[in-house]
Amino acid sequence: MTRTRNARIAGITFLLYIVSGLLRAPDVRAGVLLTLVQNFSALVLAVTLYAITRDVDPDIALFGFACRLVEGVLGAMFIPMRLALEGLDLGSGRGFETLLLGARSWNQILTATFFAVGSTALSWLLLRGRLVPRALAWIGVVASVLLVVGLPLQLAGVLTRPVTQLMWIPMALFEIPLALWLIVRGAAEPAENRGS
Repeated sequence: MTRTRNARIAGITFLLYIVSGLLRAPDVRAGVLLTLVQNFSALVLAVTLYAITRDVDPDIALFGFACRLVEGVLGAMFIPMRLALEGLDLGSGRGFETLLLGARSWNQILTATFFAVGSTALSWLLLRGRLVPRALAWIGVVASVLLVVGLPLQLAGVLTRPVTQLMWIPMALFEIPLALWLIVRGAAEPAENRGS
């Protein structure tokens, strides 16, 4: 695929990824569908962002790809358990369900950590290669690093709400404009290839 096509697919997928992550499902099966859409979006972003950034530094791009791939796979791990829970008649004993739902919330933090590390690598390449406007790429680097630091602190219990919710705002300020930029303008050739 061409750089332009990869950029447009990445832009559309970013928006789909964000919307599917923000929507709250009315029931378990709709929630599973939204989770599946988000997980497949992570995989599509892994491939398209790798394709866009690999000419800047193939090793860092591959690392970013791997992190986004792990994000998609880890995020899908609890789908079968969530569906299995729906079919179980646990009666008044909700211990098992509580255990699985608790494990799922920890899994979400781990998944988000792989997302943040992958986003840091790929945002750095967007900046270094001047593939998107520098200010936008810098927002991506800063937002990603903020999550790389904040998510392990959340996992350790040092950070709690509302801080853990607020730390996602810079990422939204990066991903939404990036998605629109990629759809409309695409990704430039790396600066080295342009002779800059």
